[in-house]
Amino acid sequence: MKKDSETQMKAARLRELLATRTFAIPGAFNTLIAMQIERAGYEIVYVSGAAISACRGVPDIGLLTLNEMADEAGRIAKAVSIPTIVDADTGYGGTAEVAEAVRVFEEAGLAGMQIEDQDMAKKCGHLSGKHLVSMAEMAAKIKVAVQAKRDRDFMIVARTDARSVEGLEAAVQRAATYAEAGADALFPEALESAEEFQTFSREIKKRGATAPLIANMTEFGKTPLVSVAEFEKLGYRGVLFPVSPLRTALWAIGELLAELKPLGSQRNRLHHMMTRQELYRLLRYTDVQEQREGRSYEHGHERVSHD
Repeated sequence: MKKDSETQMKAARLRELLATRTFAIPGAFNTLIAMQIERAGYEIVYVSGAAISACRGVPDIGLLTLNEMADEAGRIAKAVSIPTIVDADTGYGGTAEVAEAVRVFEEAGLAGMQIEDQDMAKKCGHLSGKHLVSMAEMAAKIKVAVQAKRDRDFMIVARTDARSVEGLEAAVQRAATYAEAGADALFPEALESAEEFQTFSREIKKRGATAPLIANMTEFGKTPLVSVAEFEKLGYRGVLFPVSPLRTALWAIGELLAELKPLGSQRNRLHHMMTRQELYRLLRYTDVQEQREGRSYEHGHERVSHD
């Protein structure tokens, strides 16, 4: 299947954005949240494997299949006009599976795909006890992913989880190797201080890597909270907030449910809710209705004229 021009434009736009300045990149766990992210003025959206897994009631240990992730990420990507990066975990297997993942995600409308160097029994990047594939094996996956691209602008983001397994120096060496293999962006996971992010940025440049750097600002993990402005000074182009919207939504729902049960009414929570009118505006209710009515009219007119 050939990629449409809109998808190609999104991939080119993603590459252009990450070459210019630093962006906050929130995570969407469904199409409605992606639409809200775009409406709020963000220019890139991220689809987190952890968030999508959580919405299916399972932990982030690589249980989702390629097709399951592509279906969800594809719906999200097509619901917005801004480019979308998808979390592809370990690439769903070896080099053949990675190549297939690139093709599937491209066809689904994604602008970029992230793969990591954990082994197949992966864990959340901020948990202990992770195991990595060899640097050579991951580099081979990157090479195959680059070769599998049909659109040269589709971005392959290489994530290394080496910091908490082999140390920061190893993370730098792995990332540099992945850049040599053709990675379009580099993502060091679970660094433990702003100083480590600075060291990583400095050392990766010393090794000649020019790919944009991506940082992960997930909450309650090994990484302290660093602002987007600070990351820009440290040399990073993308700052992911992969599960922040989901965690916020879950907390708000928990507050509602805790209050609704004893009170029997939601009246005290109305000021925490999006109104019907606001939701309709987000959904472009009027535009969609007018388009539907217009198609119905044209179809009916066409039918009458042929009788």
